[in-house]
Amino acid sequence: MDTLATWGSNALLTYLVAINAVTFALFCLDKAKAVRGAWRIPEKVLLGCSAVGGAAGGLLGMRIAHHKTRKPLFYLGIPAMLVVQAALAWMVWG
Repeated sequence: MDTLATWGSNALLTYLVAINAVTFALFCLDKAKAVRGAWRIPEKVLLGCSAVGGAAGGLLGMRIAHHKTRKPLFYLGIPAMLVVQAALAWMVWG
């Protein structure tokens, strides 16, 4: 049973690293597209990726790319998602 629990924990950690990397990349890509006036990534995609575990990547993308920092849904919502996700991680690994 410990092997299954370890595998599940490792799979969850791998998922979280991947979704945060993807979310970070999406925020940076959307900022680059905004600067060029190109087709944009919908806000619901950015928020959705953040909501399913990528809040840390979203927040990092907001800070590094200086993107979506004036929109309350983002500057309040993403940190709130991160708090919830950190609490869930603490429940799993803490």
